Amino acid sequence: MKKYLLFLIVFCLFSSAYSLDSTNVESGSIVNTWTWEKSLGGTSNPYTSTPKTIGFTKKVVFTTNGRVITYKNDVEIRNNTYQVEKGIGYFDQSEHDLITFEGKTYIIEKLDNQNLTIVSNNQDGARTIYKR
Repeated sequence: MKKYLLFLIVFCLFSSAYSLDSTNVESGSIVNTWTWEKSLGGTSNPYTSTPKTIGFTKKVVFTTNGRVITYKNDVEIRNNTYQVEKGIGYFDQSEHDLITFEGKTYIIEKLDNQNLTIVSNNQDGARTIYKR
């Protein structure tokens, strides 16, 4: 019985011993640096592009003050505003979280601590996948 109790205590200590500050952002927050992984074209223009196939890296930085900074091969190429709001999706006419930046509106399809997937909110429906 003592071994079982000791095991339970040790298990509880190790299972709860992690840092809440390890990500520096709230879960689900768009504010952070995102590195482009790949883009997938929509039904009218099917394609797959990655940093390897295109020949450059890309990252976007969403700031807390509503700015989005775009980098190509670690060189800043754009600095614009962004806006996150609820809106209607082109394909399903349902309410989604939308993000608008660089003159385009996207549906936020997936957003968690490690992944951001956005889909063009138009007939093309191109999908872009970023990783943190």
